Amino acid sequence: MPYRVGFDVGGTFTDFVLQSPTGELTTAKRLTTYPDPSAACLAGLDQLMAAVGWDEVAQVVHGTTLGSNIVIERKARGVGLLTTRGFRDVLIIGREKRYQVYDLQIEKPAPLIPRRLIGEVTERVLADGSVRTPLDEDDARRAVRELAARGVSTLAVCFLHAYRNPVHEKRVAELAADEAPGMQVTLSHEVSPTFREYERTSTTVVNAYVMTALREYLRGLGAALKERGYRGRLFVMQSSGGIATAEAMERYPVRMIESGPAAGALMAAAYGELTGHRDLIAFDMGGTTAKLALVENGRPGTTTAFELHRVNNAPGSGLPMNIQAIDLVEIGAGGGSIARASLGVIAVGPESASSMPGPVCYGRGGLEPTVTDANLALGYLNADYFAGGTMTLDGVGAARAITDRVARPLGLSLEEAAWGIHQIVTTNMELATRVVSIERGRDPRALTLVAFGGSGPVHGCRLAQALGIPRVILPAAAGVTAAIGLLAAEVRFDVARTYVRRVDAVDVAFVSAMYDDMTRQAAEVVRESVVEGDVVIARSLRADGAGAGGHARRRSARRRAAVVRRDLCRAVRLRESVRAHRDRDVETVGHGPDEPRSASPCLGNRASPAHRRGSRRVERTETGPPSVVSRDRRLDRHARIRSLSARARPLPPRPGHRGGAGVHDGVAPGRDGDGG
Repeated sequence: MPYRVGFDVGGTFTDFVLQSPTGELTTAKRLTTYPDPSAACLAGLDQLMAAVGWDEVAQVVHGTTLGSNIVIERKARGVGLLTTRGFRDVLIIGREKRYQVYDLQIEKPAPLIPRRLIGEVTERVLADGSVRTPLDEDDARRAVRELAARGVSTLAVCFLHAYRNPVHEKRVAELAADEAPGMQVTLSHEVSPTFREYERTSTTVVNAYVMTALREYLRGLGAALKERGYRGRLFVMQSSGGIATAEAMERYPVRMIESGPAAGALMAAAYGELTGHRDLIAFDMGGTTAKLALVENGRPGTTTAFELHRVNNAPGSGLPMNIQAIDLVEIGAGGGSIARASLGVIAVGPESASSMPGPVCYGRGGLEPTVTDANLALGYLNADYFAGGTMTLDGVGAARAITDRVARPLGLSLEEAAWGIHQIVTTNMELATRVVSIERGRDPRALTLVAFGGSGPVHGCRLAQALGIPRVILPAAAGVTAAIGLLAAEVRFDVARTYVRRVDAVDVAFVSAMYDDMTRQAAEVVRESVVEGDVVIARSLRADGAGAGGHARRRSARRRAAVVRRDLCRAVRLRESVRAHRDRDVETVGHGPDEPRSASPCLGNRASPAHRRGSRRVERTETGPPSVVSRDRRLDRHARIRSLSARARPLPPRPGHRGGAGVHDGVAPGRDGDGG
């Protein structure tokens, strides 16, 4: 077996591993360079390959978080969107659900594309694929020219129901090539041929947003490897845990948005297999973030509703993408997380010192104390042998920074401040560990913790102790586990499509043809990777029950709102009906839409007769505790609103609502349809 190379770019360090024909591993680390991380990659590869010729290397696999950094930092420019007329604000509106229902100050993620760079085109395809309004080609040409004049160089095209019939998107791509020959075009039916309009649009936009930067990055990296004598192809880790060629990722860069962290979860699963513990938590703590994943039965959990840059890990708070991805929980807690005194207590993260300037102990000009500085002050790190012996650490500078910025303002000793930093970041990771275990129905006391990454083993045992996890695996070369995981991944490509039909109306021939087309698309990407051996095709299907889709939920929400408005109006009339009892306490009872409305003055032991108001019964009662009681002589407005809405329940689905079935190869689509 020839040599193989893996290298992974992180927020602070870039990790390298060289596997010899006999299976021996040689590892290395370098500080990541900004703004161009390829500089550190090439310098580290030159050092790693000093004794080995590039002509002896059969495979090079790369993992990077460059794509997610571009999105989070909003670095891309010149990206536009074309959509069906009337749907210009899909990205701005998003979903009606609030990720924190009772927090009035929440902010939705800002759209990646400003509204002035979103164009509309006259066309309309229905959910069954039929064309209601033909494409107005003159209108499309005008929209492309206008966006090009505004500086758009990369265009995302997402038309309504294009996953079912992409004819209009394909034609617009041809028109764009005529009107703006240098413009790069991303089509939604190629990137995300599934329903759920907002998620499909967001996925397409992210693909276009990172396309230019990642294409230049991958092509430059590939050219540099060829100059050094490498004759093979550059492979890139995908968010799903499979690898594909750099050429494939240039077309679908959204698939590598979380490529680096996925490799670490794969390697944790491999360590679990080797030790006989197949149910585990993968805990990867690097210099910038900590990532956790649940591994069950030897396989990391995956999701098809990936969200980037969530707020406090709240579902619905990030940018959604319909891609197959390893289900990770990521928090801003790494070795470079900055510690500070805030409101009389110690606060840690999510800001990171990154690699430039880095923690104070790196001696690169950093002034803010970090978790790494605290761990050095506590004696957990060897100042004379750090990062494989390539760095020495400045313990005096670290102690001074902790004392000046944390200990003295809070009246603590150096040791107390350093210990507080260590404990707080461990507690933050404990909460994230509960998300991937307890909140997913798994008892952490029945799992194993695999701790890796540059800072993982330092905090892993204390984290396991806090959660009662009985076993901890600390792999050798833990700091480069993700790079090793790149060499454990298989070539893989996932394809998903949506097919909406009732089960009793499924066209088997059409489904078979859809599967054949998906198989051809996936196999084409795999075979172009020049992989020896047979190609395995895995088919799967996900179906929703009738009435369980997003349309039913949205319709119920609207109808519930109407019920609440109606009940508030009735409450006002109800107040008039109880004016004769103004001197008595009033009970207002919440109810569902099918339950009787009642308001009752508390009359002690006297029972009062019921009376009718319209078709609704209003009665007086003397039994049972009140839901909301106003001790004022008037009905309390806020109490009424709470009581009238507290027990409102969803209405049953309207007769005739049609559920959907998603057909896919390796990926399960979402449940909601386009149009919301």
